[in-house]
Amino acid sequence: MDASTSPNALDRTAPGRTRTAAGKLRHVPFPRMWGVTARDVYAFVALNVFLIVALWVRHGNLGELRSLAGTITAAGQLAALYGTLMALIQVVLVSRSPYLDEVFGTDRLLTFHRWGGFLTVWLLTAHFVLTTVGWGMGDGSGAVAEFGTLLLQYPYVLWAFVAMLLFGAVAVSSMKRARRKVSYETWYGIHLYMYLAIALAFMHQLFVGTDFVTDPVARIYWIGLYVITFGSLLTWRVLLPLATSLRHQLRVANVVEEAPGVVSVYFTGRNLDRLAVRAGQWFLFRFLTRDDWYKPHPFSLSAAPNGRYLRITVKSLGDHTAMMRHLRPGTRVAIEGPYGILTGAKRTKQRVLLIAGGIGVTPLRALLEELPAQPGAITLLYRASKPEEITFREEIDTLARMRGATVHYLVGKRGSPEMPNDPFSPKTFRSLVPDVITRDIYICGPAPMATAVTKTLNALRVPASQVHLESFAY
Repeated sequence: MDASTSPNALDRTAPGRTRTAAGKLRHVPFPRMWGVTARDVYAFVALNVFLIVALWVRHGNLGELRSLAGTITAAGQLAALYGTLMALIQVVLVSRSPYLDEVFGTDRLLTFHRWGGFLTVWLLTAHFVLTTVGWGMGDGSGAVAEFGTLLLQYPYVLWAFVAMLLFGAVAVSSMKRARRKVSYETWYGIHLYMYLAIALAFMHQLFVGTDFVTDPVARIYWIGLYVITFGSLLTWRVLLPLATSLRHQLRVANVVEEAPGVVSVYFTGRNLDRLAVRAGQWFLFRFLTRDDWYKPHPFSLSAAPNGRYLRITVKSLGDHTAMMRHLRPGTRVAIEGPYGILTGAKRTKQRVLLIAGGIGVTPLRALLEELPAQPGAITLLYRASKPEEITFREEIDTLARMRGATVHYLVGKRGSPEMPNDPFSPKTFRSLVPDVITRDIYICGPAPMATAVTKTLNALRVPASQVHLESFAY
């Protein structure tokens, strides 16, 4: 593939299908849920919450509530049990299970993971403080002396304390202010310590926790939770990506400059017509070079899957994205995915509105290519501050003509004569998309833009079920 053929090679394959090397159309086996819903997941979590307290009562711990010291110690025990459960849930949330991804979407999973992580730290800290205070009160030594005794004389308590500090470091690195100051690679590396923290905490629970020491039923239960958790992690983050990468053997085919600071990377490989991916989804890419093989980065497809090649389009925003323009053809690529719910499978209405901001147009450009063509059924609003920030203008205009779509470019600095302070005001929607309330709406762009658009759609009373947003789809 070369630059003369790839950038504007618009595939005319029927939506939901790909074309094989022999030129035949075939359906791609997209992942589907086995009837699992969000309610089922919540019910499973609630069941475990109940089982934990039931096992705690089974051990006779209600007797500890007869004294203040016992009550404090009991609260510390429950905090430890639920903190451990939350830690395991955090691992499942980032296991990249395609089933959880399809139920909740990446944004919601990451939101659950973020706040669940903070709750985990608070519960484990409460366990440490309450247990130390309760035991200190019980034997009359005081909290300070009890702290030293626990660390120096009890097996694996020091390990558990180190685990708590590691969880705290992960939580601090996830705070918005800290996240803005560290690179993706640093943030990712810090998060890997979460697995070490869970391993240290497990050793503490195994040899000191009353559940493991005194009750074989509870021991089987907790070991089962650990096996399920890390089995999911091994399956979805190691085995499946390894199998996918070996099956398709992606390589960089070409790198094409689309605009200043924006490049498209084309990949070829084996049996791409059998890769279960939709337009609007994204992969984690690892470029297997000496310096980058261990750095996974998320990029959505900027062209609908066609069975012949995959394409991503990247804007230079840092060291890694700036490196993309220097990729050499033939570079091997490992992938994880696909992920994301910003797809045609979520459509509930016949008409669709696509709202893009800047480089966030990439998954929406792919959707414009894949969604069923019907005159007037698809409208794209593309927001950019300057004309040179519009990516794929020629491709988008060509696709719009081919598929009977309407495109509005909202270009200009806010507050300028050509652009109001709020480019996505209710007035804008009533003027450009009068039937907005009857459409499915897909949004991808900078967080402030997405927030403003969502606020306006709420004001226009567009049902939430028709609004599809996934910031991780860039």
